[in-house]
Amino acid sequence: MRQPFISIIVPVYNIKEYLPRCVCSIRRQTYQNLEILLVDDGSTDGTGELCEELAREDARIRVLHKENGGTSSARNLGLASALGDYIGFVDSDDYIEKDMYERLVEAALRRGSPIVQVGRDEIDEKGTHLPDICIPPKEEQAIPEEDFLRELLMHRGDCSFCTKLVKKELFRGKGFPEGALNEDFHLLVLMLMEGIEKRNSGDGERPPILSLPGQAYHVFYRSGSNTRKENAEQFSRVYGDNVDNAEMVLELVRQNCPELEEVAFRFGVYQRLDFLLHIPISRMRRDNGQYRKIVSWMRANWMRALGNPYLTIRNKGYHVLFAVAPRGIRVLHRKIRG
Repeated sequence: MRQPFISIIVPVYNIKEYLPRCVCSIRRQTYQNLEILLVDDGSTDGTGELCEELAREDARIRVLHKENGGTSSARNLGLASALGDYIGFVDSDDYIEKDMYERLVEAALRRGSPIVQVGRDEIDEKGTHLPDICIPPKEEQAIPEEDFLRELLMHRGDCSFCTKLVKKELFRGKGFPEGALNEDFHLLVLMLMEGIEKRNSGDGERPPILSLPGQAYHVFYRSGSNTRKENAEQFSRVYGDNVDNAEMVLELVRQNCPELEEVAFRFGVYQRLDFLLHIPISRMRRDNGQYRKIVSWMRANWMRALGNPYLTIRNKGYHVLFAVAPRGIRVLHRKIRG
């Protein structure tokens, strides 16, 4: 059987210190039939030149240079240039175990799955392992797309494309939304819905998503990371985009798998509560259109939230409080926490 060719896309921006570790971890993969696409997103610190140096060391590395446009635009350029049968992504400050792609390719071929994923862990700058966000299974799991979507909406699934190997054809006609955050969730939901629509229309059913045991992808949290900034403005954007994603997924669920509507509604409540808990108090004003829209939604849906079986008592309590006096609750919350 022909070994599939895989493309590993690495968006790169001002990351000279950590890029060699990342690229080395991909180059040393036990699965060798791959290309590495380093997409320099307008770096200004010499990272672009470093990419070219790394490419001279390994013929499998290709470098693409572009004006700064963010991670999504860099990934999309990589997708447009990728030659692989399957696509993987690695963030430029992260690194991977040497057998990660061998395991993913083997599972994809064995089960015919268009999406295969493995677990990840999180490590900070001091080398401390942070609490796991997603718990990998103890043994291989085959997960139908609808069940995978349910896990995402319950905040138990892993939406990151960095832990996955995805058949290239699933990206056809799609890309990462540019100018938005939490772009992985957005694109993955569209992929899952495409498969569910295909099944509902009688055009066939995709093989299930495979989730492998173990943690082969290592997320490195550093201060100032392009995707992990810790300032209030950035967090406000993240949670705002999460609310937009919640609105999108609720509408798609209503159309294609209405049995998940209450799960999707719960997801929407949770994302709006996160927004209201993290938006800077100074921005909780009437002239902030998104804030005003979210508060109006909370007030219109608090009775439905109280009857939702997937929300905790704490979630429901916060919903009522923020529907009544959102800014006052945040001020009180800040005083209590000191």
